[in-house]
Amino acid sequence: MKNNALKIILTVVMTLLTAVTTQAGKYQHFKVSTYIRAQDIARMEDDQFLKSTWETVSTQVDLDKIYLETHRDAFIVPEKILNKVKKFFLSKGLEVGGGITFTRSEPTDFETYSYAREEERQLVKEISEYTARFFDDIILDDFFFIDLKNDDEIAAKGTKSWTEYRLRLMADAGRELVANPAKAVNPKVKVIIKYPNWYDHFHGLGFNLEEEPTYFDGLWTGTETRDPASAQHLQNYLSYNIMCYFENIAPGRNGGGWVDAGGIHMSMDRYAEQLHLTMLSKTPEIILWNYMQLAEVKITPAMRAPWQNAGGNSFRYDEMVAPYTKNGKTITPTTMARFADQTLRQTDQLIGHLGKPIGLVSYKPYHSSGEDFLQNHLGMIGLPMDMHPQWKENQQQILLTQQAAKDPQIVEKIKQQLRKGGDVIITTGLLKAIKEPLADVAELYCGDLKAIVNDFGFAGKADREFIIPQVKYFTNDAWEVVSAGRPLTGGVSGYPILLRDTYSKGMLFVLTIPDDFGNLYDYPAGALNIIRRAMSKDVGAYIEGPSKVSLFAYDNKTLVVENFNDQAVNLRVVVNAQVKTLRNLLTGERITPAEVKYSRNRFYGYNEQQTVFDIQLQAHSYVGLGY
Repeated sequence: MKNNALKIILTVVMTLLTAVTTQAGKYQHFKVSTYIRAQDIARMEDDQFLKSTWETVSTQVDLDKIYLETHRDAFIVPEKILNKVKKFFLSKGLEVGGGITFTRSEPTDFETYSYAREEERQLVKEISEYTARFFDDIILDDFFFIDLKNDDEIAAKGTKSWTEYRLRLMADAGRELVANPAKAVNPKVKVIIKYPNWYDHFHGLGFNLEEEPTYFDGLWTGTETRDPASAQHLQNYLSYNIMCYFENIAPGRNGGGWVDAGGIHMSMDRYAEQLHLTMLSKTPEIILWNYMQLAEVKITPAMRAPWQNAGGNSFRYDEMVAPYTKNGKTITPTTMARFADQTLRQTDQLIGHLGKPIGLVSYKPYHSSGEDFLQNHLGMIGLPMDMHPQWKENQQQILLTQQAAKDPQIVEKIKQQLRKGGDVIITTGLLKAIKEPLADVAELYCGDLKAIVNDFGFAGKADREFIIPQVKYFTNDAWEVVSAGRPLTGGVSGYPILLRDTYSKGMLFVLTIPDDFGNLYDYPAGALNIIRRAMSKDVGAYIEGPSKVSLFAYDNKTLVVENFNDQAVNLRVVVNAQVKTLRNLLTGERITPAEVKYSRNRFYGYNEQQTVFDIQLQAHSYVGLGY
């Protein structure tokens, strides 16, 4: 009996020691996972391929979980191979989940299944049931939409618009063909839908953000911003912004972000930024898409950007590619897996200091269009965004883009906000869309007239000319806070960039958006500083400096400032309170306030209740601050 008791105790102790050893290399504040496509799992029938890829990946990045895909492009992984691969990764101490991609042919314009065809609906159902046999959680990769207009779909659509038809079709298909059948096979299974990064276009292809999160067990978020010059033209800031938006759609059920190797050709920094921004949202998990990229995307000298020569950058190529010791072995990094590991370890040190993300609330109703992805451009000029699918009460300020016109009660909601003494900031796109009903608040006009501008007067001059819509108003009924012309100083004409009007106890602002949203980055720092100050009431702080610098704010009086420029920048951080110092969250360094002159003007300069700090940021670098 004593010997048995001793054996039990030793077993427990060894188990605990093993658990400690296993977790020693892992991350403190989140899980790191990856995903293997169905065709790559089939290749893992070969033991050599299975073991060699695992050796390459596991020596360079520490993984907590792996998702094994059962279907993609009309191919289903055979049961024998699936069980073998699952068993292998379980033996490595990883959690194992499932995945499904409902595509017939990705190379053919991401061809999906046709949900108007009964035989294809039945196949989708069978794939869901098959996968639920092996896993207790299943992620649908981001192709659970429909992009077909075959004769069957045309007939089923009838007189509805494509958006109306597809929204109803896919909301029903998700419940009837995926979630319910999977749970019938495995009552414990959690079925999770992963949404891609192009959220402003979802409704056109059937992604139903209003209904699907109510019956799927969770959602995941595509945060791949890749190269902004590629087909989607997504801005860096989206990697953070979309995470917070989906968290507001399904609080507590946004499982994590999802980043691939896209953009790594621009530099290691572009890949690292996507990972870093995803985690700044405080998400509990990230998927490194995909396992074979981690194994096969080789490190090359071209991934070292020119700004690395200056030194002092947050993401340091030379350190990441240097040999290191792990489990007693010296390892020379060979693939992007090392970039992922080092970036996430670095970010892990920061996010434990951060509270809940906050920002300027922007109301985007479900299935709304207009000024697509504009909030990400605004994030890139230093305005912290907090997008919500429903109107949010008790805010000092609300930002409304053209998307808000989807709400038939939007003007009444604007009035209510203003009557409470709050601010409403509308864009020129929304002004065009609701000009007539908005006239009950302010008689403003923004039509098809354009202006070419580059001079912002006392607020500075742009390096190039660009086109803006002309906003018209009645003199002394509304006032220009920021103006622009060509030229403005000594010129004969000028146009509002930021216009203000009053209604009841509140203030209505109109923010002029250039025809090309990218020209927001051409606004001079002086103009951006005024815009940031005017829109900082709920954030508690703002930055002063050039564009392509973002501010991330949190409810525990912490901030992250990140520079996306290819050169170092000098900045000011302005706290809307009297504080003694700013502290660097990682080094503990204390930054003392700058000496400034105070102004009584509400939009220009500083008041006695503000504290101003000077900082410098290297190219593609960030700093965490607390006050």
